[in-house]
Amino acid sequence: MLKHTKNLLKDKLIIIAILITLSIAIISLIKLEKAPIQVNHIDKLEHAFAYFVLSLVWLLALKTTKINKYIIVFCCFFYGIIIEVLQVTTTSYRSGEILDIMANTTGILIAFIVYNSFFKKNKAI
Repeated sequence: MLKHTKNLLKDKLIIIAILITLSIAIISLIKLEKAPIQVNHIDKLEHAFAYFVLSLVWLLALKTTKINKYIIVFCCFFYGIIIEVLQVTTTSYRSGEILDIMANTTGILIAFIVYNSFFKKNKAI
């Protein structure tokens, strides 16, 4: 089953990574309705999760290329900063926050740790 899933996703990971990247940009820049129930700082968890997924998928998509994994991590970090700046400069209904950048960075670092831990033990995957 794992081998079948791996073969199915092998050629599509770049497309999935691009779609996730675009989705984060769109969700970050559109006007969203307020949730009926407000939980303090839940958006930081959402940021961390989104950038965890973004980073992990890009690391997996580019693992067979010569692109250094540290460059991928830096690009995800820089992308998060660009999105926060765009929220401040291009919208009147969104705000960029340092805490959002910190949450993004947390997600990126967790993805990096998971990626390194998993692929250090499973070289054949």
